[in-house]
Amino acid sequence: MSAPSFMDAALEEARLAATAGEVPVGCVVVREGAIVARAGNRTVRDHDPTAHAELIAIRQAAAALGSERLTECDLYVTLEPCAMCAGAVAFARIRRLYFGAYDPKGGAVENGVRFFSSPTCHHRPEIYGGIGEREASALLKDFFAARR
Repeated sequence: MSAPSFMDAALEEARLAATAGEVPVGCVVVREGAIVARAGNRTVRDHDPTAHAELIAIRQAAAALGSERLTECDLYVTLEPCAMCAGAVAFARIRRLYFGAYDPKGGAVENGVRFFSSPTCHHRPEIYGGIGEREASALLKDFFAARR
């Protein structure tokens, strides 16, 4: 699979989350060209404000690989990570972060606190934004439009 294909897998997780009534954010963790973990948001289902797609996928990947250090892993997520998720990416030592839609309100990578630019951030992955941005943005816009 290639970068767009991995983002397609994350977008599928986002669609599944939307179908379940969750904010449509999806994530996959990739190691050596294979998906080792996948998740969509589950905050409503789990009654857990920390059940963001990134955190769930990072936990799954760490368990599957038997290590809290995911140094050889790349993370694909459909929305720019928030501060909490950016922190988890740093603590897991994710190698590369690919995200879809930019999030001017809640994002913490290219917007907001710009977590990885902080002098106290101990690990900065390679960052690639805007991958699959059009479809990721449309999923979010459609989801919230239906709720208004």
